[in-house]
Amino acid sequence: MSEIFDEVKAFFAYEDWPVQVSASEQLLETQFKGEQGQWTCYAQANEEAHQFVFYSVCPTLVPSAKRAAMAEFISRANFGLMIGNFELNFDDGEVRYKTSLDVEDTAINFNLIKNLVYANITLMDHYYGGIMKVIYSDKTAAELIEEIEN
Repeated sequence: MSEIFDEVKAFFAYEDWPVQVSASEQLLETQFKGEQGQWTCYAQANEEAHQFVFYSVCPTLVPSAKRAAMAEFISRANFGLMIGNFELNFDDGEVRYKTSLDVEDTAINFNLIKNLVYANITLMDHYYGGIMKVIYSDKTAAELIEEIEN
């Protein structure tokens, strides 16, 4: 049974988002272009755990010399966020934004998926320029968050 995965596929079909489907992994891949940039998104269902997770993945890996600055930036960005969080893989420099749902004892539906997906891409787009500036400028994380949030 793949109730979560089927609902997620139906959402993207309704929204007319082109996706690549990996049914064996219950994973969808799509692209999103926001005002600040373009990135890959992944939607994954875990039927056994009754969970759905959606990722926006920054296309640029953070160089090792900038990972500490990026860690500070995403820590500052995460503080106070109500839905989701940024993650940094210190090994390869991948930055992603994650939103997720646990739907045990409840039915997943179009509106839950919509709210989760759109919160994700909205926040990734909001901070995307700052992520790029951490990588390509010498501004501090505090300065960049100040620019974004004020």
